Amino acid sequence: MDAREAEGRGGGEGVKPQMHPSFINTVRQKERIKQKLSGIRSKIGVYSAKGGVGKTTVAVNLAYALSRMGHRVGLLDADIDCPNVPLFLGTDAKMDLSGFPLKPIDVRGVKVASTAMVVDDAKKPIIWRGALIAKMLGDFFENTDWGELDYLIIDLPPGTSDSPLSIMQLLDLKGFVLVTTPQRIAAVNSIRSGLMAKRLGVAVLGVVENMSGGEPTENTRAVAEAVGAPVLGVVKMGAVYGSMADSGRVPALENDAAFEAFRSLAERIK
Repeated sequence: MDAREAEGRGGGEGVKPQMHPSFINTVRQKERIKQKLSGIRSKIGVYSAKGGVGKTTVAVNLAYALSRMGHRVGLLDADIDCPNVPLFLGTDAKMDLSGFPLKPIDVRGVKVASTAMVVDDAKKPIIWRGALIAKMLGDFFENTDWGELDYLIIDLPPGTSDSPLSIMQLLDLKGFVLVTTPQRIAAVNSIRSGLMAKRLGVAVLGVVENMSGGEPTENTRAVAEAVGAPVLGVVKMGAVYGSMADSGRVPALENDAAFEAFRSLAERIK
């Protein structure tokens, strides 16, 4: 159903809207965003139930693995109030805010946009209410020139609150990669987040176990079963990810073993 249908079929006088006006506005915004992002073949979210499980590690390395495979890739840091992607990339570049459309920053062959690239000092806390966060997300979708891309990888905020909900409602996503860790509490929360996505009609493409000992745990397999998706792979616990990220280097770009791990993951969601 498009926005005109949402306002009432037939167009006659006295026809009442079949949706709440606020939802009609969401439908219209989604249509605008779909048109604006029509040059992007696949939009894939990287999502987690909670912070600290390595969602940004997966998003960054997946994006650069796809780039190294020859694809045109964008990376959107949609974790508005905790924008860590530029730290992982070792860049303090700023986007030009003098007018629209905004231009992503090319960082080693990947187009990157992040709140850290639009605020004066990314080290200071970003204390924004929900309306301003929603406006920033809207600018990244509607008012940013992403150009022609094969993939836009979106590093989502964790949890089931406003920001991930808005992204699920507004974007025409191919689906989500759900990141978890071996612990039971991570699995319990991951199931909640995965089921939220499915309830909103967004596919869960698969589950990734980060900080893994080498094989998916029973907890991670339980997450995959609960959300009806495969275990895509694991990211082994090791010094390479922490040390390289801390120095602004991307393992999938510089380390062959890391690239192979994320290339295998990427092949399963292409």
